[in-house]
Amino acid sequence: MPRRTAAIAVGVATAAVTAVGLSFFRVGKPLVIISAAVVGVAGVAVSARSEGEENDANTYIKSGNAKYGIGDYQGSIEDFSKALIIDPQYALAYYNRGNAKDELEDYKGAIDDYSKALEIDARHAVAYNNRGVANRKSGDNRAAIADYNKALEIDSQLAVAYLNRGISKENDGNLTGACADWREASALGDEIAAKWVKESCR
Repeated sequence: MPRRTAAIAVGVATAAVTAVGLSFFRVGKPLVIISAAVVGVAGVAVSARSEGEENDANTYIKSGNAKYGIGDYQGSIEDFSKALIIDPQYALAYYNRGNAKDELEDYKGAIDDYSKALEIDARHAVAYNNRGVANRKSGDNRAAIADYNKALEIDSQLAVAYLNRGISKENDGNLTGACADWREASALGDEIAAKWVKESCR
């Protein structure tokens, strides 16, 4: 059975974590979501922070994202943690810190941060997807599938969740189920899934 690498959401539009802008990284990298206030998208609400708190927390989010983008994952964790000191209910900071912890192979820490983000914003489909990836990497394939299922309940167009659920099903020996998920992802435009369907599915 081939060993496949789970994809963490890349280029996925989401209405999760208030209104957001997206910063994109190559496949296999977590999607870092930047508060729209940081990237200058007009007319957004960033929870109920005062203007001063919003700017301070977002300064750390922006700095953390920049560090993440150049591979300074520890530095990004420090910045996201500073944002959380300012606003302990800032789901975006937990989510992005979880992505950085995943990069450092601190899967338990990543799962904890994704879980905290989801306590604050239970409709964050990409956080469920990324927590599923961390669960799979830590050896809990069933928890991973449950997370992908939840992500797809929230956003049935989230191709990467079909892709990843297929990986977990294949790991469980369910190639038929894996192929069904990869076909769904392929139909949504995922080229990796299309390749796997061609290579592994009849």
